[in-house]
Amino acid sequence: MLQVAVIGYSGPIDRSPVAELHGVCDFVGRVLAQRGHCVITGGRDGVMELVARNASAHGATVIGVLPIANDGNDHNHIEIRTGMDFALRSLIITKSADVVISIGGEAGTLLEIVSAYSYGQRLILMKGTGGWTDRIIPVMIDGRYLDNRRSVEIGQARDEAELVCLLEEAEDGKV
Repeated sequence: MLQVAVIGYSGPIDRSPVAELHGVCDFVGRVLAQRGHCVITGGRDGVMELVARNASAHGATVIGVLPIANDGNDHNHIEIRTGMDFALRSLIITKSADVVISIGGEAGTLLEIVSAYSYGQRLILMKGTGGWTDRIIPVMIDGRYLDNRRSVEIGQARDEAELVCLLEEAEDGKV
C-alpha cells in the first residue's frame, strides 16, 4: 500500500476550472482505491473533494490535512487539523506521501509540486488538467526533471492507463 497525495485546484466543484475535471478526479480516486492505496489530500473542496469522494466510495481510506477545524469535506475518514497556513500544510501533505499526483492547480499546487520534487517524492502530473500541472511541463529538463540534480523523475499521465502504469512502477519501487 502506498500513501498517495492528490493536489490541485481548490474551489466549488460545480464551477470552472474544477467542474471540467470531474472525470479525471473520478478515475484517479477509483484507481487509487482499487489498488489499495491510502489517499491524502488537503481535505477541503475542489479536486481534493472530488478525488476523496470517489476514493472513499471505492473503499480507500482518505486523510484530509486541514488548515483549521471543521472545514473538511464529507469524504475524509481522518482529518488532521493543523492550524497552519497553506505553505506549511502543503509540506505536510507532500512529505507524508510516497507518491504525489497533481491535477491542475494554482500557486499552492506549484509549491506542492516543487516540494515533492525537492523531497525526492515520486510525482505524477495529470496532463491536460490545466494550472501549474500543465504550466510546469515546458520548463522541465528532458521532460522529466525540475533541475539539473535530476533527483527524481516526474511522470506524466494523460489517462487512466498511463496513471496505472506509473503507479505500478511506484509500487514496485516500494517493495
